[in-house]
Amino acid sequence: MVKRTYSFGIIGTGMIANFHADAIQSIGNANLATCMDVSKERVDSFSATYGCQGYTALKDMLEHPGLDIVTKCTPSGMHLEAAIACAKAGKHMIIEKPLEITIERCDRIIEEAEKQHVLVAGIFPSRFHQMSQIVKQAIDSNRLGKITLADAYVKWFRNQEYYDTGGWKGTWKFDGSGALMNQSIHAIDLLQWFMGPVSQVNSFCSTIAHKNIEVEDTAVAILHFSSGSLGVVEGTTAAYPGFLKKLEITGSEGSIVIEEENITVWQFSKELPEDEAIRKKYASVTETGGGAGDPKAIGSHGHQLQFKDMIEALEAGRQPFVDGREARKAVEIIQGIYLSAKQKQTVPLPL
Repeated sequence: MVKRTYSFGIIGTGMIANFHADAIQSIGNANLATCMDVSKERVDSFSATYGCQGYTALKDMLEHPGLDIVTKCTPSGMHLEAAIACAKAGKHMIIEKPLEITIERCDRIIEEAEKQHVLVAGIFPSRFHQMSQIVKQAIDSNRLGKITLADAYVKWFRNQEYYDTGGWKGTWKFDGSGALMNQSIHAIDLLQWFMGPVSQVNSFCSTIAHKNIEVEDTAVAILHFSSGSLGVVEGTTAAYPGFLKKLEITGSEGSIVIEEENITVWQFSKELPEDEAIRKKYASVTETGGGAGDPKAIGSHGHQLQFKDMIEALEAGRQPFVDGREARKAVEIIQGIYLSAKQKQTVPLPL
């Protein structure tokens, strides 16, 4: 049986759009048909590089014959308007993290997608890494016993030039915030996926090392999970030269530490035959800088798996693995952290 080919379009042709294009072109039954950007120079360059039709108006792109799925690579605070237009045009959507910059804007995307009967997925490729799946299985099967602490550390580096270019980075309106919403969100999403809901947050957010930005470059939050476990989130873009994102999960019967796609600690009071093989296999899986010091130093393999999942969801008549409601969860935690820092008090979740 010949597989149907799904036609993709990309909105926004900045840096991350290249990873979307590479992922699409690596999938056998996917075709990058079109792209759109308000800049004719950028869209002409992108369309020439990837052999797709370029547009400078979203309306024209959405009328492209046979278009099935649209991915969004615009600044975070510009996702909503394009998403509403795509949903009304009957296009399924894959939206770069964050889904939007507030839960209210996330909800409007989710509601419109449901109203128009289209699928929406939020980009969180770390969930698709085989290492992440193995860690999730270990936690769900209670191998760690009673989990005591679950922590995420994102100590990355972005120089001043990073914020000075583009006109939108480091702004509340378009970036949605700083080190948490833009960089640490992948680790925060993994942490809540592993651990379940967060019931309370208490936090501090500061702008310490960068100039002329509205948002934080450093944040620390204490989390109280609904399970009773405690946790910490540390996020910064001012830790030279930048280190791989790290999650530490410790419990009464075991501990797991991961750095990007590597497992650096995999220890349990009750050893299983496969544990040593897991330690060896995942000791040095990461092949890139994970974006720690250079936002371009990432791979597209996670995006590829997530795009394939969207196609499989359409084929099977199910929701994507990270649908809109799943992608919303990390945004709510981050919004709670900002509210706590602003109010200087503990904030209960959900908001």
